[in-house]
Amino acid sequence: MQRSPQHTLNNGAAIDVLGYGVYKVPADDCEDLVSTAIDAGYRTIDTAALYANEAGVGRAVRAAEARGIARNDVFVTSKVWNTDQGYDATLAAFDASMAELGLEYLDLYLIHWPCPERNLFIPSYKALETLYHEGRVRAIGVSNFEEPHLQQLLAATDVVPAVNQVELHPWLPQTRLRQVHAELGIATQAWSPLGRGAILTEPALVSLADGLGCSVAQLVLRWHVQSGHLAIPKASSAGRIQENLDIFSFTLSEDQMKAIDALDSDRRSGSHPNQVN
Repeated sequence: MQRSPQHTLNNGAAIDVLGYGVYKVPADDCEDLVSTAIDAGYRTIDTAALYANEAGVGRAVRAAEARGIARNDVFVTSKVWNTDQGYDATLAAFDASMAELGLEYLDLYLIHWPCPERNLFIPSYKALETLYHEGRVRAIGVSNFEEPHLQQLLAATDVVPAVNQVELHPWLPQTRLRQVHAELGIATQAWSPLGRGAILTEPALVSLADGLGCSVAQLVLRWHVQSGHLAIPKASSAGRIQENLDIFSFTLSEDQMKAIDALDSDRRSGSHPNQVN
């Protein structure tokens, strides 16, 4: 069984560098796929209220505990959806997610999008701070926040986000935002770390992967790890789940890293945060 190295967040909690994401994993398949991931060695599982599969994640985590995998060895993330923003609504959304998950506590809770036109992310984050101080969640953070959103948040709240989960891949390396995160002590976690699969046919990456004898997905995930990102790739088969985790037996050279860095084209696979409201 392979196991990812861990990263220590700004509050001391430890999270695996490489986790398993369940975006667009059907609810009926989620429990089996998360169980497969846990058995393969994953210990960080990322879900959200939007994904409508929290119940399957919770069942898989509880089943793993019954097999002897301690609950505190599995790091579970969920997120409050846009329509539930606001202080009281966020607290209610958290309760609903916990009822779905069937867990006693959550490891990381995020605001899914800033939704700047709604301008509710500050009271929403204050609700997260309440949950954190009450011990119901081990760490709190945000998702899809740009630098101006972070500045506005930090000016009005007390707890620096442990994580900002953003779209990040070789076509969109988020260089400036990662610098901001480093200055603030915020971990950068990549959603869509493989560009929703589109990047897997990038000729430069195919050539590099062929030379290394690995898949393009493994190459890109290795680039994430060596760049200091956390990543949560989705996979829908046992083979791909295992393949994505098998990236810790090789290292990319400085020239190979630079070749991947050079693919920066500011190309998104998803929406810009200012356009989601």
